[in-house]
Parts: sequence; C-alpha cells; structure tokens
Amino acid sequence: MVIDGKKIAAEVIEELAHEREHFAVPVSLGVVMAEGDAASASFVRIKERVASKLGVGLVREFLTPAMQTQDALDAVARLVETTEGIIVQLPLPPQFDTETILSAVPASHDVDAINPTQTNRIVQAPVAEAIEEILSRANVTAKNKKAVVVGAGRLVGAPAAALLRALGAQVVVVTESEGSLEELRDADVVVLGAGKSGMILPSMLKDGLVLIDAGTSEQGGRVMGDADPSCAEVASIFTPVPGGVGPIAVAMIFKNLLTLANIKK
Repeated sequence: MVIDGKKIAAEVIEELAHEREHFAVPVSLGVVMAEGDAASASFVRIKERVASKLGVGLVREFLTPAMQTQDALDAVARLVETTEGIIVQLPLPPQFDTETILSAVPASHDVDAINPTQTNRIVQAPVAEAIEEILSRANVTAKNKKAVVVGAGRLVGAPAAALLRALGAQVVVVTESEGSLEELRDADVVVLGAGKSGMILPSMLKDGLVLIDAGTSEQGGRVMGDADPSCAEVASIFTPVPGGVGPIAVAMIFKNLLTLANIKK
C-alpha cells in the first residue's frame, strides 16, 4: 500500500479546522528564517498555505547576512511575546549558532519539539507524529518488531528512533559512522532520513516490510527520497517522496501549535 500523505494531511487539517473554531482569540505561528534562502522560503510558503486554511497568522523574522546569533535570539524573544508557537527554519547560515538559537525556544512555543535542552516536551516532533499517524492508520504495531532508522538527524532520525522505542520496537540506528545497511535485510520497519536520493534499493530489503521514507534531497530540480521508488514493490506500506510523510508532518506542526495555544488560553 502506497500512503497518500496529501489525503491524510487534508483529513488532519480538516479536524484541526473544527478545533480552531473554538478559539475566540487570534493564533499565530512565528518563523525565524534566513533571508534570501530559496529552499527555506519554499518550505515556509507550504506552511503559510496551511495557516491560511486554519485562520492562523504567520509572522516571519528574517535573518540577514549582516546579522549574528544575538540578532536571532532577539527575534525568538519577540516571537515568544507575539505568537503561540515558533519554528526555526533550518538550516541557518554558518554565522549563526544553531544550537544556541534552538535552545532559546521555550517548550511553550516549541512546535517542532526541537530545543536540544528540553527533556519534558509538551508536544512530539512533527515527523514522529506523522509516522505514528501512518502506522496507526495502517494498523501496524511496532511492538517487538525490528526497526531500523537510517540517519540520526534532529528533524527525522532522532525523533523517529525515540518514537519507535516508545512504541516497543527493537531499534537500530544506522549512520555514516555507525552501523551497517545490512541491518535492513531483516527489518520489519524502516525509517529513512539520510537525505541521499535513491540510496536504498529493493534488494536491500525483506518482502513485506513497512518502509517510511522521510529523507529528502534535490536531484535535477526534483525532490527525491532516500528509497528508490521501486522499493514500493517489496514493501507492504510505502511512503513516497514527495507526497508521503512531508504533508502530514506539516499538518502536525499546526496540531502542535493549537495544542500549545490551547494551554495558553
């Protein structure tokens, strides 16, 4: 079964729209982003379209080439006062200390669940929530299954591994420096987040696995996943790129935003 992420996202957004009707006060999402970064601008426009559907304001704080880390921290502080949730759109230019900036986003506003210093998060990472939604809808139980996560990044790999452990899976994380892709051969569930297009082939996988591709990279002007599309032929559940995990994760950003806004009411 190939997962239609756009359809699932639309259903989640429709549910959120009903929830949004119960808010008598404005709700806004703040975004800290690099000025002139085309990729970041494209990702933020996607969020803006969902915000428009939900009647949510979107406030951008642009970081210019002349700015430094303190300017970004000042932007986060302003958004804490004026919005209900904050996203730091990654990656940031090299002159900014990303860890320090992410650490400045309080749990009360951390819709990405990305602050590296927080231990008691109010919400889950959107990608983890998207994966959980997919597993739930597909009636997949992760408990006691072998799960392999390829990549350990803060947006996909780390939260995916944490989710699968919480669901009772036996989790193996494979990165460039640790583990081996040979682990894929007997994996029941695989989550990809390496960002290397087409690196996973059907011959590397066992028949009937659940394959969640959350890796994205650009090749020839096209967004590609980590799995070759032919992997759908051996997987019982497969998420394509684009149109799989991505749209659901965006919807989950706004689910988190409304959760945080509801606490502040």
